[in-house]
Amino acid sequence: MRRHHRGLRCHVGDPSGVVVERGVRVSGDVPMFIELGGQLGLVDLVVVGDWLVRRRGIDPGKLVAACERSRHKDARKALAAARFVRADVDSPMETRLRMLLVLAGLPEPVVNAVVRDATGDVIRRYDLSYLVVRVAVEYNGRLHAELVAQYDDDLERRADMDEDGWRLVVVTGAGIFQDPLRTLRRVHRALLARRMPGVPLRLRDDWRPHFPGFSDAA
Repeated sequence: MRRHHRGLRCHVGDPSGVVVERGVRVSGDVPMFIELGGQLGLVDLVVVGDWLVRRRGIDPGKLVAACERSRHKDARKALAAARFVRADVDSPMETRLRMLLVLAGLPEPVVNAVVRDATGDVIRRYDLSYLVVRVAVEYNGRLHAELVAQYDDDLERRADMDEDGWRLVVVTGAGIFQDPLRTLRRVHRALLARRMPGVPLRLRDDWRPHFPGFSDAA
């Protein structure tokens, strides 16, 4: 029996997808993801999916398969997001940055690529990268600017990257929430300059409905 309270919306779900968390009956991870298809936009739903993979051990392929099998009314929207979900994503902002690039028609970057030295030791890791042309795109939050030690490490790391022929594009929160078009143009120019295969001469507008301030221009 559904109870109605102000500020709450009741939904009827598949009881087979219900689990108990800390004594409370809630939707399981995958059913919850599908149900959120009707509550969240594409980018935010991919953020949830990346988190489920990283923190809850959900397999991206199984998430897609579950959305394909589901008869839930929001399964189609969930499936569209599930196809963008990737493993090893460290943060929601990295997800948003990746989605910005992909929805604009740029080739999908590799997530958390590892660079090793001649002996096989890990010397560097990139949030998002185009390995074939040595272009890295990274999100830097306030921590990178406010902590002296982190700032010094970043400068040293950038010097090492320059010596190895890497081009680094650093993106902050403003580059995603306030001026995503500038971010896209920066990455686009870097990829064209390095002659990255598959880079379009003109960016698509598919990203606009999903980022603040640009939906009206879609």
